[in-house]
This record gives sequence, C-alpha cells and structure tokens, in this order.
Amino acid sequence: MEERELVEQLAEAVASIKEKQGMRTPQVGIILGSGLGPLADQVHDAQHIPFKDVPHMGHSTATSHVGRFVIGTLCNTQVICMQGRLHGYEGWTAQEVAFPVWLMHELGVQTLIVTNAAGAINKTYRPGDICLMADHINFTGRNPVAGLGNETLGLRFFSMKDAYDPSLRAVAKQCAREVDVCMHEGVYLGLLGPSFETPSEIEAFSRWGADTVAMSVVEEVIAARYVGMRVLGMSLITNMACGVFAANPDEREVFDVAAQAESGFIALMSKIVQRI
Repeated sequence: MEERELVEQLAEAVASIKEKQGMRTPQVGIILGSGLGPLADQVHDAQHIPFKDVPHMGHSTATSHVGRFVIGTLCNTQVICMQGRLHGYEGWTAQEVAFPVWLMHELGVQTLIVTNAAGAINKTYRPGDICLMADHINFTGRNPVAGLGNETLGLRFFSMKDAYDPSLRAVAKQCAREVDVCMHEGVYLGLLGPSFETPSEIEAFSRWGADTVAMSVVEEVIAARYVGMRVLGMSLITNMACGVFAANPDEREVFDVAAQAESGFIALMSKIVQRI
C-alpha cells in the first residue's frame, strides 16, 4: 500500500471512532494478547467498538481474541484497549497488523503497552511469570514500514535502540515488586506462526540470546517506534518452549495458565497504568 493511501485510510478510521465514542483523547494504548483480554473489562465508562465496525480494520480470528476496541478510563487514565489483536498467521499483512497501532497514535496515544502469551526459552522462567521485554528479535521476515517512503507518518530509517522504553521498564519493575508478581527482563523473539517452534529452532534461538518466543508483538512495536510512540512490552509466560524440559506446548495450556494468572496480571497492569 502506498503511504498516501494509508494516511487516507487512517483518517477515515479515526473519524469513525471519534463519531462513535466522542472526543475523548486516550493517553495510553494497550494491546491484550491471548488470554489477557479480561483486563479490558476493568475499564470504566467504556465504549466498545468492534474491529469490524472500523473502516479498513482487519478482524481477529484467534481464540479468546474478542476483536474490539475498549475506550474509557482505567485508574484515572484515558485508555484505548485492543481486546485481541491481529496476527500474521491469520493472513493479515504486516501493514494490516500495524494499522491499529497507527490508528491509536492518530487518536492521540503516545504510550503503547503490548502484551502477549509467550513460551519460555530461558530455563529459569516458569509458567505464570511475567517477562518484561528489554529488546526483541524480529524473525517474522516482515516489516510493516517496508514500502512506505513518503515520510508522512515517520522517517523511513529510524532507530530501534531502546525500542522498549527504559523508563517505562523501570516503572513496571517497581510495580511488579509492589503487587508481588514475579517479573523477569529478557529478549523476546517473534515468529510468524501458527505452528509452534521445533526443539531445534528453540535451541538455536537460545544461542541467539532469546529468552521468550511467540507469534506477535514485533510488527506492532516497529510500527509504534516508526511514529515515535513510547513502548512497554510484557509477556505472560504460559508454557516452556518446545523441547525445554521436554515441553510440548499446546493452545489449551496457554489459556489455562492465563486464567490462573488473571488477577495478578490485572493488578500489575492497573498499577503500571496509574504510574504512567
């Protein structure tokens, strides 16, 4: 897609959302991954807008991903939550995955929190822990900014150093201590999916320095940094990656662990939103 066409589509999507929810300006955008959608139910004075009702937006087909924006107040902060996200494995292009990130930015969001369910490559992690993203490895083979050259939204060449904002990470670590949630800090590796990784792939990723692995986030973060948004990324560890301690992950395990971790995750996220 040409950048001019993308800008026009974003303008139409922004106008549609403003018509539906009024002129509230969200300060924080939150993308909720697999099993983590219940946080959006904590938003007060909430306006729910299904993805399908927003012009040019893809729709979510992943299990547990409701597929809607939830706009309102969380801990006295104006937020817009994506209760579910778009994935490349669903057939969406990198730009389609990035579209809602750019949409949130056009609505006024300057700080983005991305969350997901991830497998642990690091053997010191355990299901139920949180891993704060310090950096990532994009192994999807895609980049949402490819093909955008008019520099209307952002510069074509931009730095990904400290893509995960150090000051936001410091806030998250302090909040985790206060709510007694086990939090690590590590490198996340994002793949296209939808198949889980092989044991040999996991062994290779470990040698590269990856601590966690999943099928989302990296394209969203690239898109956010392209337009200058601050980013905080967190993974709920729902399983050990394939071959780690003989693990053989499946989708059911992911949702079981997410359900068990729900109260702690909500307490942590609420505290973080309150602080930023």
